[in-house]
Amino acid sequence: MRPRKPNLVRSTTLAMCFLCFCVQSLCRAQTATNLWKFPLPAWEFDRAATSSAAIAPDGTIFQATFEGVLFALTPRGRVKWKFHAGREIKSSPAIADDGTIYLGSRDRKFYAVSPAGRLKWTFETGAWVDSSPAIGKDGTIYFGSWDKKFYALNPDGSQKWVLTTSNVVVSSPAIGADGTIYFGSHDKNFYALKPDGTVRWTFLTGGEIISSPAIAADGTIYFTSTDGNLYALRPDGTERWRMHTGGATESSPVLDENGNIYCAVNQCPCSFTSDGKRTWRWCSAINVDQTAAIAANGSIYFPAPWRRLVALNQSGAELWHADSESNVSNSPVIGNDGVVYMCAGRWLYAVIPKDGLAPPAKSSWPMFRANPRHTGRVLTAN
Repeated sequence: MRPRKPNLVRSTTLAMCFLCFCVQSLCRAQTATNLWKFPLPAWEFDRAATSSAAIAPDGTIFQATFEGVLFALTPRGRVKWKFHAGREIKSSPAIADDGTIYLGSRDRKFYAVSPAGRLKWTFETGAWVDSSPAIGKDGTIYFGSWDKKFYALNPDGSQKWVLTTSNVVVSSPAIGADGTIYFGSHDKNFYALKPDGTVRWTFLTGGEIISSPAIAADGTIYFTSTDGNLYALRPDGTERWRMHTGGATESSPVLDENGNIYCAVNQCPCSFTSDGKRTWRWCSAINVDQTAAIAANGSIYFPAPWRRLVALNQSGAELWHADSESNVSNSPVIGNDGVVYMCAGRWLYAVIPKDGLAPPAKSSWPMFRANPRHTGRVLTAN
């Protein structure tokens, strides 16, 4: 039997396809630079922290861990001090104008820690405090608790007022430009409160609300519910639109400078227009619970399996990724110098983006808790 002559066209086509695949793989393999990594005390499955880091104006990084330790690190990743709470910390720290660091713990206490790492005061609640605090312009601190209550404290630690809901509050509050405080509850209600603690309005959803709201420049409030919907409400509490995404994770919405919305829907980080139309999604292998962060150059940073932080452009294409030794376990934060901080496994990473250092986007809500200090206040042009 005579051997078959090779099909030169087919062979050339296969070779070209293989070459294209190799080039694309090399492009996808571009990785960011890890400036440094800091070892954290880890709990089960080597996951040290789900709390997002907060960054002070002088560059100090405050990272809380599930082992109940709050670390203060220099911009070079060296320990300035560490503070021990009574139990696990899931709440992300927030930094006040005077440098005080506020956070909750599962020892049923809310803590105020001085910039030098000393305890200023504690406030006892009836259950875990997983909600991350928000800080009003007047210094009032707002947070929720598993005791079904939402608290407002004065800067000296005294109670200003408390609102009782009918279920657990783990959603972290957001503060609008007019001082209205927004948060969700496991009782399926989304709340809008006046600064004096009276209810302005409530909005009932079909499921528990565990994520945190984001506020647009025009006052529109975006949030998700475990009923699988992404909601957009006007400041008066009326509904602008809802989109059924099917999502039920803790991932919270963030906004870019054009008002587009980014939120992870189960396994898929997604982009939505301000009128509720999905423009793209980028799917991974397992659920993404964390919240994205958006840089001023338009890059969107999403944690993604396996073991990496990905940077996507506004069309949803991958720009680069940063590798880690485990899956990213918290929401990334962008410092004003453009360095990105994330936790994975037993490490806190400081990452230099592949496409250059860029500060947070100049939007009203570019990352979890709105800004590097995690004040939970909407960012305005004023």
